[in-house]
Amino acid sequence: MIDMSFSTETKNELSRVTSENHCCNVTELSALIRLAGSIQIVGYRKINLKITTELNSIARKIFKLLKQNFNINTTISVNKNQMLKRNNSYVLMVTSEMGAENLLRELGIIAPEEGFYAINKVPDSLIKHDDCTRAFIRGAFLGGGSISDPEKNYHMEFVTNNEDFAESLKNLINSLGFNCKIVARKSNYVVYLKESEQISDLLSIIGAHHALLSLQNTKVVKEMRNNVNRIVNCETANLSKTVNASVRQVENIKLIQDTIGISSLPENLQEIAQIRVECEDMTLKELGEMLNPPIGKSGVNHRLRKIEEIANELRGRENC
Repeated sequence: MIDMSFSTETKNELSRVTSENHCCNVTELSALIRLAGSIQIVGYRKINLKITTELNSIARKIFKLLKQNFNINTTISVNKNQMLKRNNSYVLMVTSEMGAENLLRELGIIAPEEGFYAINKVPDSLIKHDDCTRAFIRGAFLGGGSISDPEKNYHMEFVTNNEDFAESLKNLINSLGFNCKIVARKSNYVVYLKESEQISDLLSIIGAHHALLSLQNTKVVKEMRNNVNRIVNCETANLSKTVNASVRQVENIKLIQDTIGISSLPENLQEIAQIRVECEDMTLKELGEMLNPPIGKSGVNHRLRKIEEIANELRGRENC
């Protein structure tokens, strides 16, 4: 059985998200190609568009979007990766003869006038309403995004090699109430989110509902696990504190027994001293319940402190 990463599962889910709106399909394809495509100059005023992805689900989606919205029939080829533990890559080629130049102009990736002038920002002309905004962000994630396994940490990012486009994408996402930031990584610019709540909200907006539920479930389990660990650590610390106090109290009583004798103590202190020596593992509350009449935890603690004061006084005499 293939062990898919959380990021792969999220992309596979988003690859199945469809829209009946032509404008949303065009907008999603624009973002996807922007981050996963490359332009090849093949002659005078001739360019090819090469789109590469590691997931066949994304390759199939690009194929359908091109066919249904631009009547472009392309092919999907597979590049076998000989390196171990590396996925194959799927390549779609839109040639100059197929209309690569017109496609790129309609997608807002190159300028509408003559010449190959790249537009290094989110194409405002394609963002016609909120659904288009969501579609663009979804396409950007499919083309150059990733998300960490929430079991490990919370991190969602979009990688682009253009700083102006990274800034434009960041502003688009933040216009929906998010707090994306940008960091330079080698020759790329990474737009990222790190807060689990914001990542959850963005997954919901772009349509990754199963991924959202998985993230939230993992977060709940992690919080429960952390709470249990805190409780266990707290109980362990309290138990250690109780045991250390009991050992010290027994030592005080034995010192008194070996010097002036327990019988020299007031009757109420004799009573608690005898029970404490006999029942070293009991809590102060349990000791108090064994007295006649019973007393509370603070009362037991007060008597044991009196015994400690006497023991310390005897220690002081021995050191003189």
